[in-house]
Amino acid sequence: MNTRTLQQVIRSTPTSDGAGVRLRRSLGQTPSQRLDPFLMLDEFSSENPDDYVAGFPAHPHRGFETVTYMLDGRMLHQDHLGHRGELRGGGAQWMTAGRGIVHSEMPQQESGRLRGFQLWINLPAREKMKPAAYRDIQPEEIPRVALSAGGKAKVIAGILEVDGGGTAGPIQGLSTAPLFLDVRLPAGTRFAHPLAPEHSAFVYAYEGWLAVGAADGARPLNAHEAGVLSPGDSVTVAALDQGAAFLLLAARPLREPVVQYGPFVMNTREEIEQAIADYQNGRLT
Repeated sequence: MNTRTLQQVIRSTPTSDGAGVRLRRSLGQTPSQRLDPFLMLDEFSSENPDDYVAGFPAHPHRGFETVTYMLDGRMLHQDHLGHRGELRGGGAQWMTAGRGIVHSEMPQQESGRLRGFQLWINLPAREKMKPAAYRDIQPEEIPRVALSAGGKAKVIAGILEVDGGGTAGPIQGLSTAPLFLDVRLPAGTRFAHPLAPEHSAFVYAYEGWLAVGAADGARPLNAHEAGVLSPGDSVTVAALDQGAAFLLLAARPLREPVVQYGPFVMNTREEIEQAIADYQNGRLT
């Protein structure tokens, strides 16, 4: 197998979004720091309610998918189409904004830790104007797999292929064929996984630090860093002198023009102008 190497490291930077939620952004800081079809990855984690309690009041989206994966805490999602879903620690929501949605994401706690991620994945041009859709994924729907070398993996999307077996996550059959794994390793253990050679892929470390790549050429990846992977058909990740946790994300690239204006992601400037006009005139959906 041709093991992928760590091609680029994107250090997440502190920022805020919504009504002042403090978070860290890695992919998506600038247009050059995307990885087709991935547009953005935010990590939020705080036990201080001042950092999150104001939440994300009603705001629009068009042209892509958002994935919210919660580690701790509770978040309530509501939209103008009448959908309502509660995200709990260990659960996720996969939302296809399509032609448009106006929604809010509000914490359902005034104390304790709120911790998780939001990932933006682009949609192909042919799907950008399809109706909005949702999958609220409860914690018990996400498979947890004990790894033979130690540690465990959770499968949100795609198929986990380890120890000669495959475990499918709840999200399957999308155009970008995404893989979304959450892996936790004890110190001194290694995790290897096949990847489709044509797919873009990156690792995001959120606890501890990792060595990414084959043993003779592994490079370090620290917590709160996204490591973009080179071409290849597999990835190897090792936890070094302490335990570590990371996300492994991969998907089929679209290779289409990307024009973004805030919460709208389309293929041309004219489509962005139409999205803005539709939102202003109440015709986003």
